Amino acid sequence: MTISPAKRRRTEEAIRAAMDRLLRGHIPPGGACDITTLAREADVSRAALYRSYGHLKDEFTRRLNQMHEDGDLPDPRSAQIRRLKDENTRLRDRLHACEQRLAELMELRTSAISRLAAQHDEITQLRRALATRGNVGALPPRPSHKTDASARRNGTKTEE
Repeated sequence: MTISPAKRRRTEEAIRAAMDRLLRGHIPPGGACDITTLAREADVSRAALYRSYGHLKDEFTRRLNQMHEDGDLPDPRSAQIRRLKDENTRLRDRLHACEQRLAELMELRTSAISRLAAQHDEITQLRRALATRGNVGALPPRPSHKTDASARRNGTKTEE
């Protein structure tokens, strides 16, 4: 079935108007910034959009892809999904760093506990050894300096 040039022009204008609305971010409830919503908003079937107005579908796809490359997302949900994916990646990286730090701290704790246990054993052994000797321990003998001792007895000073 052929359509009149006036009808074709009106349909193309409707498709272009719907395209502009979608690309500006005016997404209808339950829709997305895609070909299906474009056809619905322009009040044409998807088949007609693909078959009779393929050049407009291609233009829409090209403009949408360009916006994505530029970082502009007309669909707020797409922007939210991208933002949440980025946040998820950052949080996963942060979790990984925290897990590594936790492993390092656990290793440090284990090492500290081992050193404390060894020190405790040494202190316990020293206490036992001290207890078996009694309260009085022998002092090591003093070095003998005969010149010092004889000078003290005589009351004279020695030269230092």
